[in-house]
Amino acid sequence: MRASPAGCSRSWSISEDSLRRYVYYASESCIQELLSASESNRVGSTAGHDGWEAVGMENDVEISRRRSGSLHTFRSRWVLKSVSPQQFMTVANAIDAAKQWDPDLVEAKYIKDLEENLSIIRLRFGDKSKTSFRNREFIVYERRETMDDGTLVVAVASLPKEIAAGLHPKQNNSIRGLLLQSGWVLEKLEHDSCMVTYLVQLDPAGWLPKCFVNRFNTKLVMIIENLKKQLLACPTGRGDP
Repeated sequence: MRASPAGCSRSWSISEDSLRRYVYYASESCIQELLSASESNRVGSTAGHDGWEAVGMENDVEISRRRSGSLHTFRSRWVLKSVSPQQFMTVANAIDAAKQWDPDLVEAKYIKDLEENLSIIRLRFGDKSKTSFRNREFIVYERRETMDDGTLVVAVASLPKEIAAGLHPKQNNSIRGLLLQSGWVLEKLEHDSCMVTYLVQLDPAGWLPKCFVNRFNTKLVMIIENLKKQLLACPTGRGDP
């Protein structure tokens, strides 16, 4: 791993093998956090409350939050009837989620595939986007895993800024935000249905009040509803509207 020459914005040149090892290590923590969040506060769970506070219900989606420094982590859960985890997995990814965050997403592309289930993605939002995303970009990893019990997990989070700068230099007019942690847990239920848990903690960076960011994060977890509509609009989608 090598630093950039003096006078340049700080970045690290990293080999693909080192990048793969780093992302696997970092994503393990994210996966465990996602699995823990999917169990916490559930009826019959032995995981304890773990600091989660119920915010409310909206269109049958349960919303909770947990204090994580100045930025809260938000969680949403929903039982999708007649939708299997495999079906929902087709839209449970960083790019489809970003399209739900803001319809003015300018660019979403895979920078590098490290493994079949491990990728690096760039998300870029334009000057017409919502305040929290205006002229912002995110360089994230996406890891997709199937647990021993069949539970599907999709973990998505930003790379450290030095590694991200080495992979894709930041544009002068953009602000590089941080997706601190996010992702999906998809658990199979009876009758080909599934329990979907979505977690997000986002720091869009720039001069935005933390209270505004926390309110915006509350809205982000509702993308479960929009993604289900997207799934059902596909020719292969099925289920109850």
